[in-house]
Amino acid sequence: MSESAAPATVVIYSGGMDSFTVLHRALREGREVHALSFDYGQRHARELEVAREVCRELGVPHQVVDITAIHGLIDASALTDASQALPDADYAEANLKATVVPNRNMILLSLAIAKAVNIGADRVDYGAHGGDHVLYPDCRPEFVEAMNDVAGIANFEPVTLHAPYLRTDKGEILAEGLAMGLDYGKTWTCYRGEALACGRCGSCRERLAAFAANGAIDPIAYDTTGDEAATSSQRPDAAASSQRPDAAAEGTDHV
Repeated sequence: MSESAAPATVVIYSGGMDSFTVLHRALREGREVHALSFDYGQRHARELEVAREVCRELGVPHQVVDITAIHGLIDASALTDASQALPDADYAEANLKATVVPNRNMILLSLAIAKAVNIGADRVDYGAHGGDHVLYPDCRPEFVEAMNDVAGIANFEPVTLHAPYLRTDKGEILAEGLAMGLDYGKTWTCYRGEALACGRCGSCRERLAAFAANGAIDPIAYDTTGDEAATSSQRPDAAASSQRPDAAAEGTDHV
C-alpha cells in the first residue's frame, strides 16, 4: 500500500507521446505516479526503452510487465506479427485495420486496475484520445465508460479509470504538452521500432501532422533515405517548412 499523503495513480505508459503527456499531467496534479508498461511482443518494443529512461530521469517507479506468453492470442495484427506488412498511410479504418491488436486495452487496463488495487491507488490513467475512435474500438468513449463502471465494482476498493484526452485530438494533446515545456524527443511513436523513425507509417504520419498543426518541429530523428516521394512532404529536418504528411494537410482527427 502506498504510504504517501498524495493520492496514487497507475499510469499505463507506453513511451509514446500521449502516455508521456498523461504521465506528466498526473505528476503536475501532485499525484504519486506509478508507471506501468507492457511487453506483449510488439514490433515497436523500442518504446519500452524510451519509457524506462524517462521514468529513470523522473524518479518515477516503473514496472515493465512481460505478457509475451499471450502473444499467440493477439498475434493477428501487423503490430505483433512481423510477417505482416505495416501500412504506410494515414490513419483510417480502411488501410490501418491491420494494426489493431485484439482486445489490447481491455487486457492492459485489467492488469493496471489490479496493480492499482494492490498498491492502494484510486486511479488508472491512460492515453486514449479522440483520434483513436475510428480505428481502435477499445479507445472509444463507450468502452472507456464501461471499463470505468467495471473498475468501480470489480474489487472491494473502487478504481477510477481516467482518460483525460478521450475527446481530444493529438494536436491538442501536443499543444498542452508543449505548453508544459515537455521534451517530445523523449518519446517513441514509430511502429517499426528501428534506430530511426520511418516517417511513413500511420503512427509517424499522425505524429508529424500534430507537430505541423502546432507550428513545431519534431525533435526525434527520422530516416530520410527511403523513397523520396514518400518522405519529401514530411521531412523532419529543421529546414522543412512543414512536417504534415500530404494526406493530412487538410486536417484529420484520426490517430
